Amino acid sequence: MRKTARFAAVAMAAALTLSACGSDEGTDEGTDNGDAPTSDVKVGMAYDVGGRGDQSFNDSAAAGLDQAMDEFGMESQESEAEDGEAESAREERLRTFADAGYDPIIAVGFAYAASIGKVAEEYPDVHFAIIDDSSVESDNVASLVFAEEQGSFLVGAAAALKTENDHIGFVGGVETPLIQKFEAGYIAGAESVNPDIEIDVTYLTQVPDFSGFGDPAKGKTAAEGMYDNGADIVYHAAGGSGGGVFEAASESGNWAIGVDSDQYNTADPSVQDSILTSMLKNVNVAVYEYLTQVNDGEFPSGVTTYDLAVDGVGYSTSGGFVDDIVEQLDELKQQIIDGEISVPTAP
Repeated sequence: MRKTARFAAVAMAAALTLSACGSDEGTDEGTDNGDAPTSDVKVGMAYDVGGRGDQSFNDSAAAGLDQAMDEFGMESQESEAEDGEAESAREERLRTFADAGYDPIIAVGFAYAASIGKVAEEYPDVHFAIIDDSSVESDNVASLVFAEEQGSFLVGAAAALKTENDHIGFVGGVETPLIQKFEAGYIAGAESVNPDIEIDVTYLTQVPDFSGFGDPAKGKTAAEGMYDNGADIVYHAAGGSGGGVFEAASESGNWAIGVDSDQYNTADPSVQDSILTSMLKNVNVAVYEYLTQVNDGEFPSGVTTYDLAVDGVGYSTSGGFVDDIVEQLDELKQQIIDGEISVPTAP
């Protein structure tokens, strides 16, 4: 049986207390408790801003955790980052997991890179994994990274094939090298179809302000500006802010492109029919595969990259809106896999 509890992010001056979060999440769903799998593994899950329920990046990680818990009977504890929190808060979150016996500890997002590097050194016998960063080199740290530029190339091509105005847009949550990979791939994909296409680009916030990943109002305003300027398709890589992009698309009768998960299936039904496709970044697969190895008694380290060749990234077809161009997109996908197309990682 899986057992999950949640606790809130800490402020700089206060440590987390596990005893404050005794609620269990999840039920047996009709199976006999005696037959349910059990495991001694206790997983600490540190989410990025927005946490479980963001309908995007964090939720994808949560899905992988849930699958592993259901299959292996692991226990987990969850916490999420707050807008504008100090580095010390992220460090304390990871230390609290380690002190409470959670092993492994998974950090969702590149914002944890410095914290993982420091805390992993302090706890050499605890195993850590970080999603979206490969800068930490340690025997007890696994880096799970993605070829976001490759998946973004495909949705950029889709946008160029489906636009009626030859004018599209990109909304990034926070301008970082990681999110620029989405931008670079999207632009390259669109221009591979139409070299003269017009592409608007904007970022909601700049480092160190990471609120751009959790501000739907800002996302909506940015997308509205692009639609008003003539764009008819906008791709977002903005986490929870993407909900605002979908609202703007729906209200203006235009298209939006989702990110990370198949957002046609996770967004509010009122905006569903405005989501042309989504760039799939299968964080759930990475988390599940990592925890499968842990369940088998292995604690991987080093960098694992999830790209088109292993279906670590891709595009969705839910809604049927890109069914007429699937053959063209899949041809481009194969050319990338075969090395015939090299996708840039920076604009």
